[in-house]
Amino acid sequence: MARLTGSLYTPDDSFRTDVATLLRTTAVQVSLGDERTARAGAPPDIIFVDGRVDLDESLQAVERLRAEHPVAVILFMAAEANPDLILHAMRAGANEFFAWPPSRSALDEALQRAATRRAASPTGRQDSKTIVFFGAKGGAGTTTIAVNFGVDVARLKKRPTLIVDLKQGLGEVTLFLGVRSRYTLLDALDNMHRLDSEFMRELVVKHKSGLEILAGSDLFDRPSSNDTPGLEELFRLLGRQYEYIIVDAGSQLSPAAVAGLYAADQICLIASPDVPSVRNAQRLLDRIGQLGTSGDRVRLLLNRAAEPYPIPPAQIEKAVGLPVFQTFLSDYKTVSTALNSGVPIALAGNSELASQFDDFTRRIVDPSSLETAAPAKRTSLDLRRLASMW
Repeated sequence: MARLTGSLYTPDDSFRTDVATLLRTTAVQVSLGDERTARAGAPPDIIFVDGRVDLDESLQAVERLRAEHPVAVILFMAAEANPDLILHAMRAGANEFFAWPPSRSALDEALQRAATRRAASPTGRQDSKTIVFFGAKGGAGTTTIAVNFGVDVARLKKRPTLIVDLKQGLGEVTLFLGVRSRYTLLDALDNMHRLDSEFMRELVVKHKSGLEILAGSDLFDRPSSNDTPGLEELFRLLGRQYEYIIVDAGSQLSPAAVAGLYAADQICLIASPDVPSVRNAQRLLDRIGQLGTSGDRVRLLLNRAAEPYPIPPAQIEKAVGLPVFQTFLSDYKTVSTALNSGVPIALAGNSELASQFDDFTRRIVDPSSLETAAPAKRTSLDLRRLASMW
């Protein structure tokens, strides 16, 4: 599904927060900025106008925004719906009208129409896709899978592809790829005022596969909660420059990881077939839902999977409530050799694990090849059975 860029016209900070929270649950991803950043950068696909308080001012804003952004879809939000106000809003240039708060289904339909309109536009931009890798526990293989996926995407698609290391202090993406970087994620966050495509090229280091890397922070206390707004803006800006953005978010629900989850088009939750990992995966999936991120975006990956399984995959699916999207076998020798040499598995030669990475990458970048499977439902019996094991 296309990712839309959006801006918001409102004097109310709480309304801004409410809209951002609502958009995290929708099927169509919207990268939300504000009116100022919309003027400074690429034009938005969709504009939300707050018309709940000052109707005259908000209607004038619609007229001005329509003149500034003739192809954008303008959504007008009012305290209530009445025929006269709807007519005035449409005459001013609004495309959609909602009484606040809108229903999820109605907003989804409006965003789908906006996505269709952008796809049909001859000036439509290349869609950007953000894939976040998150481990159910430390040592789940998050970095290994994220790095090899990134290398495969860059190799197969030949499109601008970036991997971002969100881990504090202990990020290993550059180490896994055998490269050194002069700059880190913190250099981007501390220079948001000058972060254009030219400056971004200075901050990243390029791997021979074509994959570009924004290295992880060398500090243990940053990115922190104070950096969250900057991270959200950074992901929005990166979406203009890269077709694929891969994020290694580690295995801790830090403020940086949460910002990455909010930005994700897809979340790859990595678990292994053992009791602690399955338990954590189930709890993390619940937490992701509590954060407001749509569970439809989550893909369950089973790493280090070899028979005899401590917990069979079918039982894992029932407990977690998701089908296993991809399984990676347990091959310590191949993984260790790749890590110590700095040559990713995807480039190290033929192996069964390399073939699995290739298959996984193709299924992500070409969703039409995915065989649809209905998520398994959780049952109290399954959870009790697993609970007895821990």
